[in-house]
Amino acid sequence: MLHPMTIEPEQQIGVGTQDAFQRLWTPHRMAYIQGENKPTGPDAGDGCPFCGIPNMSDQDGLVVARGKHVYAVLNLYPYNGGHLMVVPYRHVADYTDLDTAETVELADLTKRAMIALRKASGAHGFNIGMNQGQAAGAGIAAHLHQHIVPRWGGDTNFMPVVGHTKVLPQLLADTRQMLADAWPND
Repeated sequence: MLHPMTIEPEQQIGVGTQDAFQRLWTPHRMAYIQGENKPTGPDAGDGCPFCGIPNMSDQDGLVVARGKHVYAVLNLYPYNGGHLMVVPYRHVADYTDLDTAETVELADLTKRAMIALRKASGAHGFNIGMNQGQAAGAGIAAHLHQHIVPRWGGDTNFMPVVGHTKVLPQLLADTRQMLADAWPND
């Protein structure tokens, strides 16, 4: 996986006039922009990444915890460090399609994610929710997933507003291990 890096103005190579700005390069975001790993259709067999992740090792799939009906996984394109998603194993698009056991476990893993994030990173608050349907902003609308985004006082600065870039201080593999170690057991 590529990591963001800064290049000092005197190190810049290429066209254009050098200036006093540092450049923050996040080439891994191009995969998201170009739609890499997006399903080609609404069915589980249409390349749904959420259906494939459970077949991977925890490390390769960035899985933090597994339940009987749902699992918790790091977001490949996080809004903040530690951005998790709770995802049902079953390929369903709508919250109302979950059965009772899936609904209960989704809520339970969401609570556990909050506990782990507070323990591991001292999160001050959370944005929790799901975008239902493409019109509502779901990046992968065919497979339901709930976001748990940790927040800290003052965590929003000029980078997302002006640069449309989020600076993440830790590799996803390291974040996955930290949260797996902090995950509360029954």
